[in-house]
Amino acid sequence: MSDKEQPTTMDRILQITAINRRIEGMDASISSLTLETKSMRSHIAGFQSRVTGLEHRMGTLEVHVTTVQDRDQDLLYLRSKITDLEDRSRRDNIRLFGFPENEEGPDVQAFLGYILPKLTSLTFDPPLEFQQAHRVGPKCPDGACRPCPFIACLLRHTHTRQLLQAAQNN
Repeated sequence: MSDKEQPTTMDRILQITAINRRIEGMDASISSLTLETKSMRSHIAGFQSRVTGLEHRMGTLEVHVTTVQDRDQDLLYLRSKITDLEDRSRRDNIRLFGFPENEEGPDVQAFLGYILPKLTSLTFDPPLEFQQAHRVGPKCPDGACRPCPFIACLLRHTHTRQLLQAAQNN
């Protein structure tokens, strides 16, 4: 090789300087990538903590949903039982219409115990007994409207059936 083809020391220094500049540029790029990577890691750690918190909250909500569903089933069961009990408690009730207001006096039960056997021509043994008896609705002033009906809850279901049969036969 000739002198022209062989690189001189100066050429080598220039090449090394150019390579050094490239390495410094790469070093700056690597530093910026390192900073971005650290930033991304902190963001990822934040997301991981949020996801962990959300998983915990979801677990708690699933437990609550199961509890609410169980309570809803219990509530439906209790509602059906209440309806059944209300129906059973009403089966001994009778409603009586057509009695003028204030004819019963102060003792509604005594009045009904006296008048119902006479109206139905039935004999009750033991005599009619009431758990409750009263008029339903607001009182009519001066007889300007229809008289309020009575509602009576008899003590014995057999008496209720006898009265209802007698009312159907009349």
